[in-house]
Amino acid sequence: MVEVWSKTLGMNIAVMPGDFVGKEVVAEGMKLLSGVSKRFGFSYQTQHYPHGAEHYLQTNETLPDGVLRELGKADAILFGAVGADPRGNALIPQGLIETDILLKMRFEFDQYINLRPTRLLPGVPSPIRAGAFDMVIVRENTEGLYCQQGGFLYKGTPHEVANQIEVCTRHGVERAVRYAFEYAVQFGRKKVTLVAKTNVLRFAHNLWMRVFEEVKGEYPQIVTEYHHVDACTMYMVNRPASYDVIVTTNMFGDIITDLGAAIQGGMGMAASGNLNPTRKYASMFEPVHGSAPDIAGQGKANPIATFLSVAMMLDFLGQREAGAAIQHAVGEVVKEPKNHTPDLGGSASTAAVTEAMMKQLGVH
Repeated sequence: MVEVWSKTLGMNIAVMPGDFVGKEVVAEGMKLLSGVSKRFGFSYQTQHYPHGAEHYLQTNETLPDGVLRELGKADAILFGAVGADPRGNALIPQGLIETDILLKMRFEFDQYINLRPTRLLPGVPSPIRAGAFDMVIVRENTEGLYCQQGGFLYKGTPHEVANQIEVCTRHGVERAVRYAFEYAVQFGRKKVTLVAKTNVLRFAHNLWMRVFEEVKGEYPQIVTEYHHVDACTMYMVNRPASYDVIVTTNMFGDIITDLGAAIQGGMGMAASGNLNPTRKYASMFEPVHGSAPDIAGQGKANPIATFLSVAMMLDFLGQREAGAAIQHAVGEVVKEPKNHTPDLGGSASTAAVTEAMMKQLGVH
């Protein structure tokens, strides 16, 4: 269910910048948030958290249970990026930071929807020539291959066996599919496409197909389609405008949303929301470009994905006018090549893009 929600008191926002450029873009996002709060007359409080790879190297802790409980009580979490610390490659177990911080919050807070708007804005260069497109990808976010179900047999021997089990429950699948349809209705979208692999994954994805067929009957006004995931990757390149709302599994969603980021101008343009639509726990909003240590401290990071994530956060928290204003301002700012950071082929600095956004919004 896509709820319309409004909060009259100040919002409690947990801020976790993370590592490297995560700190830089979140700082710019906080400047923007401060400006729009004054213009649109809402208040908020923040609590900052240092957790990430750097914090782990200093303290040997990832995300303690006490901190996790605090985060869950916030209205929203603004997250930067964690991991990829070259100094700690030999000291940090592979995947520890990502699984014990990012995935831990997704699972513990039941953020079962990963929402990824994928839109090519005017003026933004794309590696494809398919024209304008505007799709939203709804990724199931707490099941599938990410449940860590599996293990090793005879590990380290010539006879080693490794297995990873895809976990799909009717409850988990149905709430993701239903969210996609509810989103389409609420935001005036016309079509929902299920992306899976029913011809090969004949058990797990048969469940997805059966649930999709059942739920779509409740939304006769919405056009529906089914695409195998391999076909979807082709169509996203040669005819992306044919997609409106896509709903898909955790793993396939992880893959096609990054493809979506690439065709919309790169990861610096890609915002996301990890949502608990019931609002029992905090939802988390993050740019998805990673910590990018190779450009950290150089003022080259693209803050647009963070600005769009802030807009998604405000929209989710009932400040829809402020969120819409940020999205409109982004569209106006990126029209101008002078506001393009190096990832978009320009030379604008992180700070310069923020300044252009503040000017466009008429805030300070």
